[in-house]
Amino acid sequence: MNVRDTVVAAAGAGQSDAQAAQLHALVARSRAAQQAFELAGQQTLDTAAAAAAWAIMEPGRNRELAEQAVRDTGLGNAQDKFRKNYRKTLGLLRDLHGKKTCGVIARDEATGIVEIARAVGVVAAITPSTNPAATPANKIINALKCGNAVIVAPSPKGHSVCERLVGFIHAEFAKAGLDPALVQMLPAPVDKASTAALMREADLVVATGSQANVRMAYASGTPAFGVGAGNVASIVTRTANLREAAHKIAASKTFDNATSCSSENSVVIDDVVYDAMLRELAACGGVLLDAQQKARLQAAMWTDGKLSAHCTAKSAAQIAHTAGLDELATDSCAFLMVEESGIGASHPFSGEKLAPVLTVYRARDFSDAAQTVRSLYAYMGAGHSVGLHTAEPHEAETLGATLPVARVIVNQAHCFATGGNFDNGLPFSLSMGCGTWGRNNFSDNLGFRQYLNITRVAFPIEEHVPELDTLLGDYFRRFGQ
Repeated sequence: MNVRDTVVAAAGAGQSDAQAAQLHALVARSRAAQQAFELAGQQTLDTAAAAAAWAIMEPGRNRELAEQAVRDTGLGNAQDKFRKNYRKTLGLLRDLHGKKTCGVIARDEATGIVEIARAVGVVAAITPSTNPAATPANKIINALKCGNAVIVAPSPKGHSVCERLVGFIHAEFAKAGLDPALVQMLPAPVDKASTAALMREADLVVATGSQANVRMAYASGTPAFGVGAGNVASIVTRTANLREAAHKIAASKTFDNATSCSSENSVVIDDVVYDAMLRELAACGGVLLDAQQKARLQAAMWTDGKLSAHCTAKSAAQIAHTAGLDELATDSCAFLMVEESGIGASHPFSGEKLAPVLTVYRARDFSDAAQTVRSLYAYMGAGHSVGLHTAEPHEAETLGATLPVARVIVNQAHCFATGGNFDNGLPFSLSMGCGTWGRNNFSDNLGFRQYLNITRVAFPIEEHVPELDTLLGDYFRRFGQ
């Protein structure tokens, strides 16, 4: 048995015959609905996507989903989830508006190529507890826009929220005369066995969440898109507007209690502005811990090398209480800061924290800051993105050409910008590909293109055979034949 088969067999172990039959029936309903849906035309596909979007954006339902998400998962805060559900969906609608996703989508007379958009079929959408409504909605809307059916495999904590979302979508589908079997979800209890079985039966897997789920998706034998690990760092150079940088970093670090993989885990500050930047961060609610307080926080946040659920996606005040740092748990404490110089497993603050805790590194200059980020990503987070606060645009291109990152976010609040925002040109998404650096097969923001097959029709054109010298003449002149 090879490695892939071993992983899949292990994940699928424990599924009963009854569970297998239930899943098979679920997929069969989905496939039948999809086969009719993909031929219904662009207007029907657009209607389905719009229905799913309004299901989460309508203010009353959005509020209910946001509050239930915090209540049932214990992660984040409802107001930020409310905002995320709306803005991420609105941005996705902007990206999809007017896009043709069925039939002929391009003709090139010069090459004789006609491109025809085709659905992929049944999509298995693996979604995390950190965004139990926004991420499923994003994947569902993209899939429907492209003529697919979707079966969501939510995290166990997020199952109830996803179930409520699917119910809202079905209510909108009823108004539009659409088949509810186009959007379904795994029944509770969701476990590794049922998720693995869904992956095997689907036509495409899109996996967001734990690296265990991503690895399982890639090992399923089904074509899959999965995301890399987060551990974002931002660099603050000596030319940065420190006040603006601090406000943006603070906004990103505290949004939804840092549930986003795009929230800064570390900030690397040029020595020339180090103390001034710490003062600006403090003015934004950052509280710098001393060595003793840092040790107590570390003991509270990690148990046997694993992040504690007692601190994950909680407010800074809650985390301070948990760590026995009651003196820090004030209304003015927005996020905690710890100074660090080491990187790696023996320095846990150098990794992803999923909490409003910011690790601070001091760098000699821009080059040293870039090297610190490179070392951080060699430990965790390669491929994702890096933030940069600077007045020198060329530094951004230097990072883009040398660091193992798929995105360089310049002078922006990182967690808002990375997944697309109304003031940058990145596509709206909650799933960021990390390229081969992050063991992913794509480096884009996951969007509708990943939910399409493209058939190319090739017509004959006038033959044109180039002269060899046109193609290799320069090589021959420099090195001979």
